[in-house]
Amino acid sequence: MSGVYPSVPLFFIVIVGVLTLAMLSRGEAPVWRVATPLALGVLVLAIWQLVCVGYGVPAVLLPPPGAIATAIGRHLPTLGADFQQTVLRAVLPGWAIGCVAGLLTAIAIDCSPFLRRGILPLGSLVSAMPIVGIAPIMVMWFGFDWQSKAAVVVAMTFFPMLVNATAGLESTGAMERDLMRSYAAGYWLTLLKLRLPAALPFIFNALKLNSTLALIGAIVAEFFGTPIVGMGFRISTEVARMNLDVVWAEITLAAVVGSASFAALALVERTVTFWHPSFRK
Repeated sequence: MSGVYPSVPLFFIVIVGVLTLAMLSRGEAPVWRVATPLALGVLVLAIWQLVCVGYGVPAVLLPPPGAIATAIGRHLPTLGADFQQTVLRAVLPGWAIGCVAGLLTAIAIDCSPFLRRGILPLGSLVSAMPIVGIAPIMVMWFGFDWQSKAAVVVAMTFFPMLVNATAGLESTGAMERDLMRSYAAGYWLTLLKLRLPAALPFIFNALKLNSTLALIGAIVAEFFGTPIVGMGFRISTEVARMNLDVVWAEITLAAVVGSASFAALALVERTVTFWHPSFRK
């Protein structure tokens, strides 16, 4: 009988949620585009809570959202310290250094066929290396503090930016380049006025991709050695203590940070590259 109780309210919630989403998805205004994913998130959380409580799912397997919210409220100072250590001290510097270095290297490759033939194949090789192999090496090289985590983030974000920026610089057509030559524009003026603006969609794709890769890399790197603070450190220690609500609180924090960074970059992209056909109605 334990599974009979939640069946009726669960069915009712699913039907109401699906009908609500169907109505919201028909709107074209920006408010409806925001309301639709929010409504879907609320529906998922409601189903999750009802299934965990109604069917008696052990908290060690999957805690309900209510327990996770309670853990977040109870451990706010700890979550704040972990956020500062992982995101502010490791992810942001590593992400910025890796993206800028990748973009500058792409420009250097564009100037030199020798670098193109030498660095791009090497980049494909390094980007295929598993993070679980890179992280312990970086910890041995740079120590247990945030510097080793930032180094892992640099290694993970450098080559996605390099590949995307190189493809973006090559995206301009022959007619546009001939037009710049007819204006007597040299290489650097053509790069500044034509090729870099045309490469912006590719660059923003790399920035958004790297925003999530950087967070994943820093958290995984903390599994291999860190001070007694950090999101990866907290996840590994609390799993050993069977405090799964705290683990899910850290996962929620990581998901919110990753989603917020991706959304912020997407908003900047829409503002900067408003001329791109993908943003035209």
